Amino acid sequence: MAPRKNAKGGGGNSSGSGSGSGSGSGSPSTGSSGSSSSPGARREAKHGGHKNGRRGGISGGSFFTWFMVIALLGVWTSVAVVWFDLIDYEEVLGKLGVYDADGDGDFDVDDAKVLLGLKERSTSERTFPREEDEAETQAELEERAPEGTEVQDVEDEVKEQIQSLLQESVHTDHDLEADESAGEPLPEVGDLLTVTDSDDRFEDLEPGTVHEEIEDSYHMEETASQSHPNDVEEMMSEQENSDHSEAGTEAGTPQQDPEEVRHQDYDEPVYEPSENEGIEVSDNAIDDSSIISEEINVASVEEQQDTPPVKKKKPKLLNKFDKTIKAELDAGEKLRKRGKIEEAVTAFEELVRKYPQSPRARYGKAQCEDDLAEKRRSNEVLRRAIETYQEAANLPDAPSDLVKLSLKRRSERQQFLGHMRGSLLTLQRLVQLFPSDTTLKNDLGVGYLLMGDNDSARKVYEEVLNVTPNDGFAKVHYGFILKAQNKIAESIPYLKEGIESGAPGTDDGRFYFHLGDAMQRVGNKEAYKWYELGHKRGHFASVWQRSLYNVNGLKAQPWWTPRETGYTELVKSLERNWKLIRDEGLMVMDKAKGLFLPEDENLREKGDWSQFTLWQQGRKNENACKGAPKTCTLLEKFSETTGCRRGQIKYSIMHPGTHVWPHTGPTNCRLRMHLGLVIPKEGCKIRCANETRTWEEGKVLIFDDSFEHEVWQDASSFRLIFIVDVWHPELTPQQRRSLPAI
Repeated sequence: MAPRKNAKGGGGNSSGSGSGSGSGSGSPSTGSSGSSSSPGARREAKHGGHKNGRRGGISGGSFFTWFMVIALLGVWTSVAVVWFDLIDYEEVLGKLGVYDADGDGDFDVDDAKVLLGLKERSTSERTFPREEDEAETQAELEERAPEGTEVQDVEDEVKEQIQSLLQESVHTDHDLEADESAGEPLPEVGDLLTVTDSDDRFEDLEPGTVHEEIEDSYHMEETASQSHPNDVEEMMSEQENSDHSEAGTEAGTPQQDPEEVRHQDYDEPVYEPSENEGIEVSDNAIDDSSIISEEINVASVEEQQDTPPVKKKKPKLLNKFDKTIKAELDAGEKLRKRGKIEEAVTAFEELVRKYPQSPRARYGKAQCEDDLAEKRRSNEVLRRAIETYQEAANLPDAPSDLVKLSLKRRSERQQFLGHMRGSLLTLQRLVQLFPSDTTLKNDLGVGYLLMGDNDSARKVYEEVLNVTPNDGFAKVHYGFILKAQNKIAESIPYLKEGIESGAPGTDDGRFYFHLGDAMQRVGNKEAYKWYELGHKRGHFASVWQRSLYNVNGLKAQPWWTPRETGYTELVKSLERNWKLIRDEGLMVMDKAKGLFLPEDENLREKGDWSQFTLWQQGRKNENACKGAPKTCTLLEKFSETTGCRRGQIKYSIMHPGTHVWPHTGPTNCRLRMHLGLVIPKEGCKIRCANETRTWEEGKVLIFDDSFEHEVWQDASSFRLIFIVDVWHPELTPQQRRSLPAI
């Protein structure tokens, strides 16, 4: 090393030795002059170049080496502390809870500000009485302080330690208002609407059912468990405990898309289609480049993500008593956060047994049961969780934030089980408890929509918009209701402004769908701009293909040939027997015209269009088949159509002067066959995407009705066709068995 060479030459530190060998620089000339010194001088130089025999100062290289050794020791010590969990930070933070000044149950920056006099204590916060608080603080400090140390000294020491941490934040935060109180005063429990488990037990919809009348009904696709993590309180605050980053058991999706009218329980295996992502479009699919896309004043997804989130207050889940058992509560919560669900359930059950009046213990038990139900896929455990959430909300002295979170989660889990009526009652109770919370009223409106009560939902959203006229969520839902009630022109500004607001819950394919559809019906050419934006946002597979319940990767093209479908035998059978099918249809028309029911999906601009259904959602209509027995017998050998749970088999009669609006079917999981039975020579045509065709008697047309299509009947006599829906040929047998019905 350079320093060692320098020492041998007598040049190192020579200026302090008193020798005449040089100035002590590290130059070669200095080294050469030092080589002529006496042997004694060399020996002294070996010992550092000092005549008194003392070692010289540490060289730069040695100093750096020792610095790195100390630094590495510090790093590995820190790693060991974390890896072997040598310090229980939860316990340390829990002990600081005695300085809790804002009532949220722990010690944080806001509490420190209060202690330092930088922020006033909120008068509405739930805190210990001053005398009791001081007594408890005094007792606890005396236990921890060394003998002879004054309590005030400990408190001053704590203040000094947090002073440096707050120095920077004070300049930016010191003008912020004090935290709000733990919540509004709650009405007496006895005055509230009580929702028991028996309220949930009503006649459910058939599992796995989706109505095709998507124009007028509001459906839920994703389940509550998938859409809303159990830790709802984490979404109410940006200040999270360190345990929040640990693995949990929730398996979920980023956001809720309540579109498909199905409830799902854990006992029914359900294939989960992803919505409109990655759908393959074949080479002969329609080019969307002809659609002119202009600027629409809607914030992009990236812009919405870049917008700084509004800081929400931290929920206050601990009442006065629960603060005294916070360490025990934290221990149970730590187990839950680490995914040790069974152990967490046991821990919280023991806490509920020991402290039956503890709302936080009861709420923790409900969360653990909720997680356990998800893990075991057990409806029975989930029903227990639903009941426990209610028990937590009903306890006296339950903090208002805890009541809100408990009942909100209860409502979501009731919807998951299909208990829409029970969920609605829970939402009604929430609104009664927190009448100024418009988000809860918005949720109540959705609850009414899921029950099919559009009138009540409309009243709720009118009330919200009277208070907060710019509420984007209320606007899109109010516009949705107006359109369902055929108030087309009135619905457009609400849908448009609601989407443009970028509010949570507004970037939803249904709202783009209905806004564009409403614009088409009033002749507004801006409709395709919104369809294009919906496609860019990932809601539609393309501008033309706008179905909402899709399976990824299926071949997508508007028109198909029998060979492409693989269902050539079915097509041949239909075309060979078209007269038999026609005659039975005409007999039904002559004998029982009442069996042909008017189209009720609000798809007609004008005219008369009726249908006679033999199969729907994969179920045979036995009474209808009595009117067309040979046709039904003919079809029963083709499971691709009779087993198509996302389609129908039906006769369709359309009278002169009928026009069907441009529209799309609900799913890309089926193809639709039209067999011509009675076709006038002129005036009847169908457009799918940008290609228009006509029917022929005895011939089958095949198209994908998830693409936009439109029908005109301008002939002088009726048109009769036979509609046969089949599974998309690329769906697997497992998908065909498990897809929810439409």
